[in-house]
Amino acid sequence: MNKKQLFDRWAASYDWLFPSVMYQAAHKRLLEYVDLPPQPRVLDIGCGTGRLLDRLATEFPDLQGTGLDLSPEMLRIARRSHHHHPRLIFRSGNAENLPFADGQFDAIFSSFSFLHYPDPERVCQEVSRVLQVQGRFYLVDMTFSQTAETQHLPISPGGIRLYSPPARDRLGKQAGLSCLGHYHLLGLVLLTVFVS
Repeated sequence: MNKKQLFDRWAASYDWLFPSVMYQAAHKRLLEYVDLPPQPRVLDIGCGTGRLLDRLATEFPDLQGTGLDLSPEMLRIARRSHHHHPRLIFRSGNAENLPFADGQFDAIFSSFSFLHYPDPERVCQEVSRVLQVQGRFYLVDMTFSQTAETQHLPISPGGIRLYSPPARDRLGKQAGLSCLGHYHLLGLVLLTVFVS
């Protein structure tokens, strides 16, 4: 089984599983740190069932959002369950090869998906490419240590990778992104904010 198959299988019950409840609590805290311009164009990579975009669209009534995910089943649920049509659209795609123009977005979000990407350097390069000048990248994911660079855990197809704050700084810098700060949202959930 690969990642796409795993998330297709989880899609129907995803929003009711314990991790999703934790994700939603982290999303609520994330909003305290989000700074968007008027009429923002935002992208959520690894959007899953679209819960974060739905929350952002509620908080920012003039927001135009795009959700991108590898799983057709997650996208099917996102399209069916969001309440902000036509301001939100959902499309299939890979974060390592974003199907968008250079400088298309004012902000990009990645919440609890970055740990799944096999080529995080490429993802950061793509994020940097499609962000507007002075655009922000909000990376929310589990972390583990202030000192070690990364930790690989073989708990899903291909495993997951957790990145320490210094590892996140390095990934962003390699892609031309400057780190504005790291913020603990809850437990081991860390928000890192980058600017292009």
